[in-house]
Amino acid sequence: MADQSNAPKPGPDALVDIYRRMLRVERNDDAIRKTIRRGRLTMPYYSARGQEVIPATIGHLLNDEDQICTIYRGIQDMVAKDMPLRPLWAEIAGRVDGTCKGKGGPMHLTYPEMGVMVTTGIVGSSMPIANGLAWAAQMDGSSRVVVAFFGDGASNIGAFHESLNLASLWKLPVIFVCPNNGYGEHTAYDVATSVDKISTRAISYGMPGFTVDGNDPDDMYAHMAVAIERARAGEGPTLLECKTFRFLGHVLGDDDFYIPKEVKEAAIANDPLPALRARLIAEGHASEELLAAMQADLEAEIADAEAFGMASPLPSVDELRRDVFAEEIAA
Repeated sequence: MADQSNAPKPGPDALVDIYRRMLRVERNDDAIRKTIRRGRLTMPYYSARGQEVIPATIGHLLNDEDQICTIYRGIQDMVAKDMPLRPLWAEIAGRVDGTCKGKGGPMHLTYPEMGVMVTTGIVGSSMPIANGLAWAAQMDGSSRVVVAFFGDGASNIGAFHESLNLASLWKLPVIFVCPNNGYGEHTAYDVATSVDKISTRAISYGMPGFTVDGNDPDDMYAHMAVAIERARAGEGPTLLECKTFRFLGHVLGDDDFYIPKEVKEAAIANDPLPALRARLIAEGHASEELLAAMQADLEAEIADAEAFGMASPLPSVDELRRDVFAEEIAA
């Protein structure tokens, strides 16, 4: 961990907003899983339940112009950035009102209007794309920063090393965020990775790297706020390894036999969502009534989005050939 004696700290309003974003992620995740199990959605789904602090804190600190590139477990990252849920649900349902007209599905969600630039199913490919977007921000002189999300398994592929090297060389305004949940698909971290901390790899590329408690909003806030400040100031990239745990298997339907039972039970017992809720009440930042009303509002928003998405029409057969080649525009 970095020295946090003078680190930025989230105030009461920030903590309440981080909790709201966490709850939005968790409630939406729960709704998606229920809809799949009821047979109303047919899609691969990679739940990030248990990891909500990471995207919620980042979503709080970014603005609408800041951009993110995320991965197949990245619906949480978009929801935490306050992306509208109607087009998100329409897309995962394969409907025309979706973000990609129903042709991308859950692995290719995008919403550039709020900086959600790409979702990719290719391991590690969020990073080189984020570099390109960060280079564009650097070239046009904007203050935008770009966040590249990737899993711990992706830190062992070439795109990780190439992206960190280039970002450092060019001092790109990009932040590499690795939610390290301890398992790359079905493989435990220490079975496949030679370093005890992914953050130490930042040394090779001349950039700051920190291992952060990804279940602690104070630790996440302190490190992410500084990383964003550095990027905006033209000081280059930062690597954040955010230690966390996913409560479910790699993909919905995975029985997670490879996770020791006692490890999983301990993680769930320390669920960061109710822990932050209890803290908000104990420290006087929010009342039971406020948080109950917040949850009701979020559940209503999600129910509306689900109904909208499922009621949207399916794409026509004509859409098969659209968005593949440039179309002639009549003069």
